[in-house]
Amino acid sequence: MIDYIDRKTNSLCKEKIYGGKALSCLYGDNFLAKILHYTILPFLAHLPYFSRFYGWLQKRASSRSKIKPFIAAYKIDASEFETQNFHSFNDFFIRTLKPSSRPIVADPKRAAMPADGRYLVFPRFEHFCIKGQTFNLVSFLQDFAYAQRYRDGSLVIVRLCPVDYHRFHFPCDGIVSSPRLINGPLYSVNPMALRKRLSILSENKRVITEIDSDLFGTILYVEIGATAVGTIQQTFVPNQKVYKGQEKGFFQFGGSCLALLFEENRIVFDADLVENTQKGFETLARFGESLGVACK
Repeated sequence: MIDYIDRKTNSLCKEKIYGGKALSCLYGDNFLAKILHYTILPFLAHLPYFSRFYGWLQKRASSRSKIKPFIAAYKIDASEFETQNFHSFNDFFIRTLKPSSRPIVADPKRAAMPADGRYLVFPRFEHFCIKGQTFNLVSFLQDFAYAQRYRDGSLVIVRLCPVDYHRFHFPCDGIVSSPRLINGPLYSVNPMALRKRLSILSENKRVITEIDSDLFGTILYVEIGATAVGTIQQTFVPNQKVYKGQEKGFFQFGGSCLALLFEENRIVFDADLVENTQKGFETLARFGESLGVACK
């Protein structure tokens, strides 16, 4: 089981993992899992047709029968949905919400949470570490100049589970660049997988966009695909002004991950997020809530 802290109640919770048995088989510590991890898993992760086929199944009309049991099993609040009429399971997965269900933090000096998910924040990137594993920023960004620029900055990691609202948004106002695709495999980004190999974040398919913000400097916004994610879909228009809370895009079916990189001395993360991360816990938070305040 995975422990996390629910920001709303400040209580320690245990995550109910979708596909937990499959994850344990591929990323567990028993003998069979180790064999599968080094034989079957690389094949599946590097085979895009597997994720595409699984995604295609979720788009079929027959997949609608999964929606009500899924909502009941994971206690999802259906009153937040903008519509109750879904044509497929994937249609439900990429659902939109009523604006009133996710109010955006009003203070212009505060950045907003970009998505519903489980958050880790690191005021200094160098402190990003899972079970003693170091993280190679050059490999992650595929750009040495970027890596030099952000190596003393701050990092946000947001893990989205299949049960979460899967649209992602801008944390602040700014001018955005065109997204840059770095292709790669699709390993799971579940903590079970990252504890085994943190470099998964630098291997998986990902998309990088710059946000040029007056208050927060230039932010790198990275979407990271994962197992069974058919598409990372962008819905914004590049090279134009965007606003805090505006939709940036969405993930098709599957688990997925976001990363935000801030330059040095640009943001002070909210104290509860920092404290929970330092204790080794992710914080379950929702899109629109406060992430932190600008330094200037």
